[in-house]
Amino acid sequence: MLPSFRPETAVRERYAAAAHAPEAALCCPVEYDSRWLKNLPEEVIAKDYGCGDPSQYLRAGETVLDLGSGTGKICFIAAQVVGPTGRVIGVDMTHKMLEVARRNAPLVAERVGYANVEFRKGRIQDLALDLELLDRELAAHPITGGEAFLAAEARAAALRVQQPLVANAAVDVVVSNCVLNLVDGGEKNRLFHEIFRVLRPGGRAVISDIIADHPVPESLRQDAELWSGCISGALTADGFLDGFLAAGFHGVEIVKRDAAPWRTVAGIDFRAVTVVAYKAPVVSGGAGPGEVVYLGPFREVVDDAGRRFPRGRKVPVDAAALATFGRPPYEGVFAMLPSGNEPAPVVAKRRDFRVTSNPGGCCSGGNDCD
Repeated sequence: MLPSFRPETAVRERYAAAAHAPEAALCCPVEYDSRWLKNLPEEVIAKDYGCGDPSQYLRAGETVLDLGSGTGKICFIAAQVVGPTGRVIGVDMTHKMLEVARRNAPLVAERVGYANVEFRKGRIQDLALDLELLDRELAAHPITGGEAFLAAEARAAALRVQQPLVANAAVDVVVSNCVLNLVDGGEKNRLFHEIFRVLRPGGRAVISDIIADHPVPESLRQDAELWSGCISGALTADGFLDGFLAAGFHGVEIVKRDAAPWRTVAGIDFRAVTVVAYKAPVVSGGAGPGEVVYLGPFREVVDDAGRRFPRGRKVPVDAAALATFGRPPYEGVFAMLPSGNEPAPVVAKRRDFRVTSNPGGCCSGGNDCD
């Protein structure tokens, strides 16, 4: 019988140490925009880890939540991308990583000319529970036995409702950099649903992470070093994409996929991808059904709901689908014909599809490795 271990404990211990002294094995070359890096302290750059750059998919004025924010590199980059009218929230579970991020936040704010970043302590698969509030509750009411333990559980449940770490529909974009794979397999579905919960209607997730080209066997999943190194907890591509769909996302795109694997372990290739997934917008009460025309270049496409769209043909859709197909990532792929057959303005067909690779490999990270 293989010994069991707690993935969360392995992750916390390894990245707490990496907050104290940089660990080269947890990072690989990722190209970030030098405009943003010049305002970051060297400590933040040296002690933060990741496998991609989700910040390049952000826009000015957005409210951004960074999962597993570590020493704050992606948060501080995102703060500059979204600008003074935007806002960035970093969530991490490791005290030592948060200490580095919080200590450097005033310095970054002074360099960029505004302060729009805050860091909160929590687990990314449980974004409703503020761990610092819970710590204060437990300090006032220590767990001394079974009854006290049950009382602490009840108080945690109340905190999730009354003072959530991140409220429902609170942010425009959720980003993460190589942390989803570090969450225990039994908690991954909850993680995807938490991402969906905190996004506003019409919002999106931009997730850089590691995927495996074959399912990871139990022997590797019981290896603490491989798990904390973003190997053992990696999903397959299908499992990763299906996680978004099961949580309610649509328009799931792989916008970056490294051609070369970052590591190969036991014959399994592990490589970095960046995925963008969207939460449907709210449809106004007066909106009606209509038709859409798929513009090509394929003979036919099938959406995640199983609807088929032959190229050049009108296909009836309901109001929700009509609203969705007029927005990214479908914008410009379909011609929109609202009820009454009055054509809506159609933008030029989208031509910004990216084929990217990073032959130099990838890196790992943790609940603190962005």
